[in-house]
Amino acid sequence: MEMSFAQVTRVVPVAVIGSGYVGLVAAACLAEIGHEVVCVDVDQARIELLQSGGVPIFEEGLDALLARHRGQRLRFSCNLAEAVRFAEVILIAVGTPQSPTGEADLSQVESAVISICPGLDSYKVLIEKSTVPVLTSQWIARTLRLNGASAKSFDVVSNPEFLREGSAITDFLYPDRIVVGADTERSRKLLHELYQPLIDGSYYRRADRVDGPADLSGGVYYIETSTNSAELIKQASNAFLALKVSFINAVSNLCERVNTDVEEVARGIGADRRIGSRFLRAGIGYGGSCFPKDIRAFGKVAEAVGYNFDLLKCIEQINEDQQTGFLKKLRTALWSLKDKHIAVLGLAFKHGTDDIRESPAITMIRKILAEGSRVSIFDPAAMNNCRAILPESAQLRYAVDEYDAANGAHALVILTEWPQFSNLDLARLHQSMRYPIMIDGRNLYSLAKMSAAGFYYYSVGRPSAEPLPEAHAFAEDNSAMMENGLLNHSLTA
Repeated sequence: MEMSFAQVTRVVPVAVIGSGYVGLVAAACLAEIGHEVVCVDVDQARIELLQSGGVPIFEEGLDALLARHRGQRLRFSCNLAEAVRFAEVILIAVGTPQSPTGEADLSQVESAVISICPGLDSYKVLIEKSTVPVLTSQWIARTLRLNGASAKSFDVVSNPEFLREGSAITDFLYPDRIVVGADTERSRKLLHELYQPLIDGSYYRRADRVDGPADLSGGVYYIETSTNSAELIKQASNAFLALKVSFINAVSNLCERVNTDVEEVARGIGADRRIGSRFLRAGIGYGGSCFPKDIRAFGKVAEAVGYNFDLLKCIEQINEDQQTGFLKKLRTALWSLKDKHIAVLGLAFKHGTDDIRESPAITMIRKILAEGSRVSIFDPAAMNNCRAILPESAQLRYAVDEYDAANGAHALVILTEWPQFSNLDLARLHQSMRYPIMIDGRNLYSLAKMSAAGFYYYSVGRPSAEPLPEAHAFAEDNSAMMENGLLNHSLTA
């Protein structure tokens, strides 16, 4: 159901509950399009940091947007009751982590909803912005009523986010679509007013707008559905994207066995407009705070209503197998990992963020350490977050940059696709590493380039590459290793 209103834009007072990735981005962007926003969190230290000009997360463009609106259209508070009284729209953006049994843990959502009840002294719309399973809106409404809220004092709307970490600001302001699941005309009208500057394109005609990837001066694609449909759209969207990642990773394994290049195969597949090229990049598997958790939660929803969604289990299994297979590449390249020095570039689950939640890079580092290796690691943004879960030790060192990590290493492993990792000084690396071996989990280099640079190069879904005869000479210990045949195992050995 798609609708259009000819409403006059007005300032909507908004309370955002939660100052994590979704909450902060939503608060900053809603202020950017003209609304008055208060962002609330129970973490007093975090709120004080935000009030003083700090930014607790790394996200491209977020610091500038917060600085632009802080103290004007945007403020930060620990006073939830005051924020609820102030707002017409209350956006819930708290965590929904995975429970021990695989379902989404909605305890933070429930706590927020119960805390809202005393402030419902006039009509307000509660927006689910957190990723939640289908039927959550009904539970929110029921919880409000059980805690004394009048059914006439609120509506619950599902307005899922489709933000990618690293480009969340432009994803919010220049969306592929805005999905609003609302079951009453009153809530539909208020949500339309909230997004009016994006719907009618007026935001994109402002001289001071944040520049984005597309011309949306004609307005964004605005979709209205039921609350249940909106909740399902979010989970199904994430599941489908994870499916594309796992599909091309499965194809990459076939490519290795028939000695062809998954990059060529993916280019041919992605040229089909029905399929598209996005998310068809072979690698070490998906991670982050969304895909792993949401796939499991979606499966639990299907299980609860009696449907056996086996495809979701296959997606997960392929993702796990991809990491196991990548570790095998490293073993193949070095024969034994015990007492080897491995340099690792990349900790975040993707480039453009400091988020290490469910990062395949962290999983891989732990596996390498378990093999008895010494590991030096570097990431442009995620080092501090990683220190909290992987403390420095005799076996693990935090390097100052890529070249410090690689110095004296038996092999260099790339696990996150930061742009700077695709422009390394290969001659400098070759000179500083003990063995010129690179295992690239993100396919950042061409086989020809790595051969010409004198590297033994292993990637994902592609043939391995060896140094050209005229490439850089090895150090004496490397020559000895070659003579002993330790570098000539095939990837399928």
